[in-house]
Amino acid sequence: MIDFSRQYCLVIDDFQGMRTMLRDMLRELGAQRVDIAASGGEAVGMLGNHRYDIVLCDYNLGAGRTGQQLLEEAKVRNLVGPACAWIMVTAEKTSDAIMGAVEYQPDAYLIKPVTAALLETRLEKIWTRKAALQEIDQAMQAKNFSKAVALCDQRLQYDRANAGELQRLKSQILLNAGEWDRAREVYEQVLAERELPWAKTGLAKVHFHNGNYAAARDLLQQTIEENRTYLEAYDWLVRAQQQLGDAEAAEQTLVAALRLWPNSPLRQKNLGELALKRGDRDAAEQAFRKSVVVGEHSVMKSADAYLGLAKVVGANKPDEALKTLGLLQKQMAGDDIRLRAKSAEGLIYQASNNPQKAEQLAGEVGELLQGMAGKPGSEASMEAASLMLATGRRETAVELLQSVVRNNHDNRELLNQVQQVFVAANMAEEGAALVEASRQEAIELMNRGVLLAREGKIDEAVESMYQARAALPANVRVLFNFAYILITRMQQGNAPDTLRADARNALLQANRLAPGDKRFNQLMDALAKLQASP
Repeated sequence: MIDFSRQYCLVIDDFQGMRTMLRDMLRELGAQRVDIAASGGEAVGMLGNHRYDIVLCDYNLGAGRTGQQLLEEAKVRNLVGPACAWIMVTAEKTSDAIMGAVEYQPDAYLIKPVTAALLETRLEKIWTRKAALQEIDQAMQAKNFSKAVALCDQRLQYDRANAGELQRLKSQILLNAGEWDRAREVYEQVLAERELPWAKTGLAKVHFHNGNYAAARDLLQQTIEENRTYLEAYDWLVRAQQQLGDAEAAEQTLVAALRLWPNSPLRQKNLGELALKRGDRDAAEQAFRKSVVVGEHSVMKSADAYLGLAKVVGANKPDEALKTLGLLQKQMAGDDIRLRAKSAEGLIYQASNNPQKAEQLAGEVGELLQGMAGKPGSEASMEAASLMLATGRRETAVELLQSVVRNNHDNRELLNQVQQVFVAANMAEEGAALVEASRQEAIELMNRGVLLAREGKIDEAVESMYQARAALPANVRVLFNFAYILITRMQQGNAPDTLRADARNALLQANRLAPGDKRFNQLMDALAKLQASP
């Protein structure tokens, strides 16, 4: 039985009468803390400020996000964890509504009208499963993946009723921690008992991360043949096919997935990019347009869809392209977005034989770069560099591109993209030399602190890694090496108090940039042991 007095509840509905009714039902069941939200936007703010145990959400929330889009955002942004009971209250029975929930499913649907007895029965049924996940949820929130896995194992020893959910959660945690071999063991154990699409897809992910793309492709194709509506398998199949160089098959897979659920902004954007690469501008335009429309209120909307649409229509419809870039800046905020939009705008003017406007936009981009608190992202940097080179601002462009190389020195695909920017500016040979020099500089900066530590010069190593992090703030290997050196120094004792927070922040940043790296879990464990020691 649920002790409702201990649960923190949220009711989301755009009609006041329905909000009041659901709130009163929860209070009758004993709930003492019940918040209410009248829109998806208001609910997002509340979900970001509190960790709710129970959410009752209407499917249709009026203008803006739907309830399904709100659930999607809550899960993508980790505003709710596996222990939260999310119930969709709806009058919707259409196949579109159900298919939209396939990837981000609520724990239950309640079809209106709702009664207190029905609500209580459904919540109690859900809670018998959710109560098992509360401690695991807390460990995952703290990024303590080792503890979360250990809690799953403890629960699995006696909780057979929730074994499937616990195995699924454990395998996902192991994937997030980069523990591919251990994740594979879980998936193979599950599949030995029962053919489940999530386990097959998970095993394919392990093959993918180990570089065995053909095995991943074959297993995903089998999964889709047996479970036609399992959309996650389509996404990973596209990735495997791209790694195998089969762009045509990847595009066909995306088309098949979009037949099932056409309102996915991310898949439509990906389809547009694939179509553009093979020169089908009409198909690319159609996909980018669809992505922009269906992504208006979705957390999965992408700046690349707006930029792709502007690029496709820019040659023949420059006014529409500029309007699209203006819409991008209204829909999405941030320095990188403004930088990318203005860079694209400048390039459109340059291509339209309007060098004066291109110069003006290049000046605005330069001012943006100077006013940014941190370094722009790789895409924004390359796009700004393209405009700077087109308008004769070579020094700024080279500096931007060198920064991209230094922060991504081992990302061959990105380095090739940087080289293509130089090629487009008729700087192929010079660009290749600059790329290689910047790459070597990053390697030297990254390794200097580690070498000093091996020589026993740990304090000098710490100082060197602080310098490396300042110079290369988005270099994942630098962030991991930085944390490793600081933890090594703390293990010696009498370390400055600031090292612990600095190491943790570096690890969290590395995890955001490169989720699923095994070093994150290993170094977080080492840091946790230091915190636990007297």
